[in-house]
Amino acid sequence: QVQLVESGGGLVQPGGSLRLSCAASGFTLDYYAIGWFRQAPGKEREGVSCISTNYGSTYYADSVKGRFTISRDNAKNTVYLQMNSLKPEDTAVYYCATDRLAEVLAGAPRYWGQGTQVTVSS
Repeated sequence: QVQLVESGGGLVQPGGSLRLSCAASGFTLDYYAIGWFRQAPGKEREGVSCISTNYGSTYYADSVKGRFTISRDNAKNTVYLQMNSLKPEDTAVYYCATDRLAEVLAGAPRYWGQGTQVTVSS
């Protein structure tokens, strides 16, 4: 059974940093891509970042390029999202999700975590 569990969210001041973790079980990261998505109140869900597994290719939304870094530790079956220079507009529930790369890039992965809240506020 595929399971994803996010952690690391919280309250941070503008300009601060957080690292989100997505722990996977029931499958190995070697064969699936992992994406991070977010949804703010009253807004549509948007893709934030994605990492493929075979070659480690990474993808970022323009709004987070240069500030967020996605990485994976296959030995721990965990994907991370390092978020620096956080802004109030980064406030959202962040979800990790997995499927084949095409589905993740299309915003339609089959398997989702429960989400973790990130709030950027002074």
